[in-house]
Amino acid sequence: MKWQPEAIKRELIQAAKDLNIDKIGFASADPFEELRERLLRHRELGYESGFEELDIEKRTDPRKTLPEAKTIIAIALAYPSKMSDPPRSEPGKYRGVFCRASWGEDYHRVLRRRLEGLKKRLLEMVPEAACEIMVDTGALSDRAVAERAGIGWIGKNTALITEEFGSWVYLGEMITDVYIPPDTPVTEGCGDCTLCIDACPTGALVAPGQLNAQACLAYQTQTKGFLSPEYRDIIGNHLYGFDTCQLVCPKNRKINFTHQEEFRPDPEKVKPLLQPLLTMSNREFRKRFGNMAGSWRGKKPIQRNAILALGHFRDHTSVPLLIQLLQEDPRPVIRGTAAWALGKIGGPEAEDALRQARDTENDPDVLREVDEGLMLLKEDQRSHNRRGLG
Repeated sequence: MKWQPEAIKRELIQAAKDLNIDKIGFASADPFEELRERLLRHRELGYESGFEELDIEKRTDPRKTLPEAKTIIAIALAYPSKMSDPPRSEPGKYRGVFCRASWGEDYHRVLRRRLEGLKKRLLEMVPEAACEIMVDTGALSDRAVAERAGIGWIGKNTALITEEFGSWVYLGEMITDVYIPPDTPVTEGCGDCTLCIDACPTGALVAPGQLNAQACLAYQTQTKGFLSPEYRDIIGNHLYGFDTCQLVCPKNRKINFTHQEEFRPDPEKVKPLLQPLLTMSNREFRKRFGNMAGSWRGKKPIQRNAILALGHFRDHTSVPLLIQLLQEDPRPVIRGTAAWALGKIGGPEAEDALRQARDTENDPDVLREVDEGLMLLKEDQRSHNRRGLG
């Protein structure tokens, strides 16, 4: 039996329902010419994160991945935006937070399983079909594909926004050499709303739909080196990712879908206590956080961000632990960040440790942070003296 294109589409739509896929759409595999021009301009301006596929032709031409490509099948899975009864920070027991896109099981795995299910159904109908699955780490732009396939539209915050689930969706796609009638792109947009641009704390949303990834706090939380001083105070207690541009979006208001069981958050994982993170071994980190999307860069960025969060909270109970890191941790980024946090927290014990480190530390980057910590202490003392005089 030879399946006709419309029948194949109907069967895949039904398969998507059976697989608990929230949205499915179909797009042509023609090159994304407009996207190509935007990406070239993006590169010229230095706005790339470095996590993307470097070859812009691969990012914009599906046939660079599958030469006989005719159709791209796009899917979306909704994820939660709220926790019931989340744990709260309290003195001596402060907590960090993972962004919502890292709640539950790593979405790459979940999406791939769903797409494998669709691939299986397609091969049952067209055994000779060629298929290529992509989830986030693939060459193509998930958002551009989803927009062309009618899943939603790309908002001014650069997120893909759906009518039903707002931007709280994960995206994946499958390229195939089977022709399937395409869907119509969504024409709805953000109108004159600029709440996301106005709320971005670093100005990373430089224009509607244009993101300077280098200035985005979601990106900064994933870097492995020293966090630039300009971002340290505003990053707060964020361990991975940053949700502000989605939280302020009117299309996300009062939206919270919990029907995808894999994405339901474990509160103790997504809002973990900060201090225990700093003494966690690699094995312990993998056991506890290894199934989360936010673990993909390893534990060092998470630990660095946890130290920054302790400085943000000015957690005096963490001073002995931070001193231990400053004196003993083999990683310069951790020693230096601990020095900065000690300067933010202040107190005689922190000051003594920083002065001692000034005499014993050899790494120039760490010494710079030690000096910064001592300067923060002096500024805090001067401010305290001025308040006393007032």
